[in-house]
Amino acid sequence: MCDYSLMAVPNRLAQEGEELVTHRFPTGSLGLASYPELQRATCVVRGKKSFWNTLKDFFDPPQSNDVCAVCIPPGARLRLEQTNGPAEEVTFTQITATVNSYRDAIRFPNGRQVRLQELREGMRVTVLDLSMAEERSLDAIPEELPLRRL
Repeated sequence: MCDYSLMAVPNRLAQEGEELVTHRFPTGSLGLASYPELQRATCVVRGKKSFWNTLKDFFDPPQSNDVCAVCIPPGARLRLEQTNGPAEEVTFTQITATVNSYRDAIRFPNGRQVRLQELREGMRVTVLDLSMAEERSLDAIPEELPLRRL
């Protein structure tokens, strides 16, 4: 659903047809956020800044708490828009039951799995179908699987 690292962030369940984007939250973890919500939160009108204020914002960017993490149930079908290559249908999955570890991942049609944390920030994802979401017990999830970086 949502990695342990996003439990401190306001979160909600995804909706079918929703446009999401990979986003780095204040916790430092990469997760999914609503694209329109993220645009509203970052579309702040700013006046002219001094050099020092610009420099300060570079090293300590202003953070918005208005963006909530969007949780996806395992088994949901998504369309992943990749910058280099065609969009691909993927399945959301959880790859480990290990406590305090990143477990959210996507599975490509060829069986390759990639942790959400390994994706690039700003990648677009569309929720195609939540009806395939599966109820899984933590016992059915393996402790660790080898993953490849996307």
